Amino acid sequence: MDKTAEQPSGRIAIRGSNRVAVPGATKLRGPDPSATIRLSIFARRNPHPSPQVLEKAKALDTQAVATRTYLSNDEFNEVYGASADDLAAIEKFAEIAGLRVIDASIPKRRVLVEGTIASIEKAFGVQLGEFEHPELGRFRGREGQVYVPDDMYSVIAAVEGMDTRPVGRPRRACTHFGANRPAVDAATALTNEWPGTFFPRQIAALYDFPVECTGQGQNIAVFAFNGQDSIDPNTDPRGGYSEAALERYFTKALGGQMPSITPVVVQGPGNAPGPDSPQSSRRGDSTGEVMLDLCVVGALVPDAKIFVYFTEFSSQGWTEAISQAITDENQISVISISYGNPESDPSGRWTDASVKVVNDALQAARSKGITVCVASGDDGSRDDASSGAQADFPASSPWVLAVGGTTLKATAGPMPRIASEVVWNDYDRVPAAGAGGGGISGIFGLPPYQEGIGVPVSVNPPHNIGRGVPDVAAVADPYTGVVVMHVSGQHLEPIGGTSASAPLWASLIVRINQALGTRVGFLNPTLYASCASGVLNDITVGNNGAYAAGVGWDACTGLGTPSGNKLLHALKTAPAPT
Repeated sequence: MDKTAEQPSGRIAIRGSNRVAVPGATKLRGPDPSATIRLSIFARRNPHPSPQVLEKAKALDTQAVATRTYLSNDEFNEVYGASADDLAAIEKFAEIAGLRVIDASIPKRRVLVEGTIASIEKAFGVQLGEFEHPELGRFRGREGQVYVPDDMYSVIAAVEGMDTRPVGRPRRACTHFGANRPAVDAATALTNEWPGTFFPRQIAALYDFPVECTGQGQNIAVFAFNGQDSIDPNTDPRGGYSEAALERYFTKALGGQMPSITPVVVQGPGNAPGPDSPQSSRRGDSTGEVMLDLCVVGALVPDAKIFVYFTEFSSQGWTEAISQAITDENQISVISISYGNPESDPSGRWTDASVKVVNDALQAARSKGITVCVASGDDGSRDDASSGAQADFPASSPWVLAVGGTTLKATAGPMPRIASEVVWNDYDRVPAAGAGGGGISGIFGLPPYQEGIGVPVSVNPPHNIGRGVPDVAAVADPYTGVVVMHVSGQHLEPIGGTSASAPLWASLIVRINQALGTRVGFLNPTLYASCASGVLNDITVGNNGAYAAGVGWDACTGLGTPSGNKLLHALKTAPAPT
């Protein structure tokens, strides 16, 4: 990539904005200076919140789950939103720089602007280029820092949208059972052509989900990523779902009803299903991931309102989607995210500033009682890294429920039970499907709720102790995974990965919310304090590479897999965390 722009006089670099070159990327051409792009300028949080409201927000972590009082929208804006003065200052800066203000949002802490490449390069002291990479495809990129005027340094937290290198990938794993695929009409909720795999409701029964709860009155968000702001629109990765295929799955394969599914387009093309072939998946088609998530959630909470938040595989796509899901009018109570990216990788996909904006939004979600369930990854402790071990972000955020993976086997007969459950790791299988992600964060320190549970030091030098991932787990091995519908609507297929585990847990939380008549919200402190022993199914056998399972919490399966009714009872009666 090109050399970084020199620091302009009277400007200061935004903290954490540095981007490194992508190794192996080839510059295609210089950017068209007249081309127009949109940027998301994120402000700091309100620097002067009301002390009373701030105290109310802090008190959430000291309240019992069943009796929490969450913030109103006005209170949320007071503590976690931007100040009107800061947004006005950003708007004025943008207008002076020749940028057009599209939208300004206090709860999102964001000003959306539009301008030419030439204006943006001048406004932020950057040089943009257009690049191609064998794995990442085509993207607009920059290298170095983003600069702002001295008087804006404390106001602007991040600027997203200049660099569109893809951030994140689906955490879905496929089997290699071959081409034997049953016709939809021949499949029912009680039969299966792949021995050892399950329909979603069979998994829910094994994990003892509360049967009387179907998601009535609950709203759940399912994140769906697809085409980033690519230089060549014809190469955009696809991603989406087929309503017809889903309807055939729910009504014919499962004998149930079609749930309410509403697309929410944050960025990108929205619902744009691809063919979900091996070739298209390698090019970035996330259709199989979207179908998996919706098949699981729709089967387990059919009476919930499901909102699919479509966004782009970019840092701007991440920041915009999370900010919108926790602040819009859809009143989301649970978010399921089956995507992630190593905290640190040679391609420099996450910047420190991007991570902070996303993590701030995840923290803010707790004040509205939103539970965020995130897949921990499908590559064991290495998490796509070329060497060493990695935790996956946003699963490594201390504000989410990170979900790892297991291999699950059930007894035979009309009333099956769990026969065995171990850490998912089939790297000794040929061909391998993957292993549950887990490890120690290199970004986030040890959260208070994980103190004293035996989080080990990282295997990476200097062997620090940080946020341990995951918190919990569920079946993820595709060879013992969940049977879902292909986007074509012509055949079923067994799928796994922690992409299956995360929506399983998200669906359980939806059922628990319904049963309790309230939102459990950020439940990690209560989970570790009151549910660490005897409530979940402790997984003690296996490893994910660098870390081994054992009694209690471990960096493979966290505290364990669901025992739904036990968890419901524990949360109903759990005292306030101390």
